[in-house]
Amino acid sequence: MQQNNLEIRPLHTSELEALWQLAFSDSHAEWTKWNGPYFHDVLPTKQAFLTTIGPKEWLSNKYRWIITFNDELVGALFAYYDDGSLKRWLDVGITVYRTDLWGQHIGQRALKLWITHLFDEVIDLPHIGLTTWSGNLRMINLSKKIGLHLEGKIRQVRYWQGKYYDSVKHGILRSEWF
Repeated sequence: MQQNNLEIRPLHTSELEALWQLAFSDSHAEWTKWNGPYFHDVLPTKQAFLTTIGPKEWLSNKYRWIITFNDELVGALFAYYDDGSLKRWLDVGITVYRTDLWGQHIGQRALKLWITHLFDEVIDLPHIGLTTWSGNLRMINLSKKIGLHLEGKIRQVRYWQGKYYDSVKHGILRSEWF
């Protein structure tokens, strides 16, 4: 899906190394401080990503796409089922890895395209959600700007750097999106 100089699409095999370099080569990259840092996820090594994780989790996966801006890889989009194999409760996520592009509405445009694509092409569900934490004000504001509704807060359950934060849930119904 394309909109002017922004495109969302599946990752090509030839782009695996570029994605690893952009997203996972720097374990202290700024995006890692905002993407659920309380989980303490370990970024994959280049070898693991290129040989196992990338091909298995990224190639031909309708729930993981990339974002390009001016034909350059800049971010990624995700979707996952909160209820596991029942597949009735879908949440989405987005990461723009390039901090020099933050504030240029790339995430806003990409996430709108992603949600539209999921509703139109991938799922037959009445709802799509997005979960973040109260420390990630950019994601909260992005959710509001694209029309997602605040659906819930689980107070003080995310612990990061000596402080508790809320888990924040936004969502939209198919009927509201269209």
